[in-house]
Amino acid sequence: MANLTLTLKLPFYRLNQSKAIEFERLTSINTQVANDLLQIEIKERKKLTSAAFRHIEIGSMWINQTIRNANAKTKVKHFKRMWLEVNNQGFEICKSGSLYTVSFSLYRGKKRRIPLSIHQASHTETLDKIISGEAKLGSLKLCKSKKGIWYALISVSMDVPDAGEVKGWIGVDRGQNNIAVAALPKSFAKFWKGGLLKHHRRQFQRTRKKLQQAKQLKEVKRLEQRERRIITHINHVISKELVQFAKDFGMGLRFEDLSGCRQTMKQNKKTKSDAAKNRDTWAFYQLEMFTRYKAIRAGVSVESVPAPYTSKSDHRNGCLGVRNGDWFRGFDGYRCNADWNASQNIGQWTGFSCPLDLKETVSVMGAVDAEGAVNDSPLKA
Repeated sequence: MANLTLTLKLPFYRLNQSKAIEFERLTSINTQVANDLLQIEIKERKKLTSAAFRHIEIGSMWINQTIRNANAKTKVKHFKRMWLEVNNQGFEICKSGSLYTVSFSLYRGKKRRIPLSIHQASHTETLDKIISGEAKLGSLKLCKSKKGIWYALISVSMDVPDAGEVKGWIGVDRGQNNIAVAALPKSFAKFWKGGLLKHHRRQFQRTRKKLQQAKQLKEVKRLEQRERRIITHINHVISKELVQFAKDFGMGLRFEDLSGCRQTMKQNKKTKSDAAKNRDTWAFYQLEMFTRYKAIRAGVSVESVPAPYTSKSDHRNGCLGVRNGDWFRGFDGYRCNADWNASQNIGQWTGFSCPLDLKETVSVMGAVDAEGAVNDSPLKA
């Protein structure tokens, strides 16, 4: 059995204004407690418990968690906001009619828990597992979005069945022109184009440049956060579709291992100046992580294979070929889409191999060196 940990983001249902104001007030008090802790030496700070804050009206379990969170941030000099957080002993989740409720007590000395209704959104199945005891609760954090909406962030861990035997492997090639290409073995592929993503990158870059010239640094930060949220949403959508694609055909997903690729990929100044082409902002790892946890939940196998030569090799025979832009050309003149070819290599990867015909190999390698056609395959030692 594999263990899966999720964080459920649940907005409160019809939270009245008085409770929202009280959440805000107690959060401010909690933040002040965290900042007061920073004024104490680390050795003394680690010995403190909620007993040192008896004058604070917030419950002891919440204060103890605040002390732990403050001690974990060893390099922070000042907390802008420390959200209220408690472990699984300080709250419970129940179902009342068609609505789910989370009950907790925020005040010291008051054992009565106040139930608040929450929107279950698409987490109904997970919440039912929590109530039945199939899933284990973690911590609860109360936080507010910039739009003023209060959320309950609930950590949940559960055991999920291990992935069964797979019929085959779907190779997933990641890039910038195509965010992802998932190909069935020796068959068609599904493409996720990167045109819209590139448009967003360039648009945010132009706006950010104007704001920096106007010294609007707060707006620059707000814009960067918005850009990050958009990219995260795109990766969530693609990862969900990737897992469903593999589940429909009863196959596993194979990714190329791109760890350390930012150090091995060379970029000139012109490429780095274009936000749409700069690989430093390429969110390939986030896409893989999103896919992995969704695949574990769906019972889909995921594995990684070495990245070298997946874009250079011909998927038919493993010989080196030439990649030029969106096209791949084999030594015999065969042409196909480069990303589709790479995804085929990833899906059918069994280990490194090369043909023993020295004359054929040397001629192909000479053609590659002469044209310098490979431009997006990470070279790794």
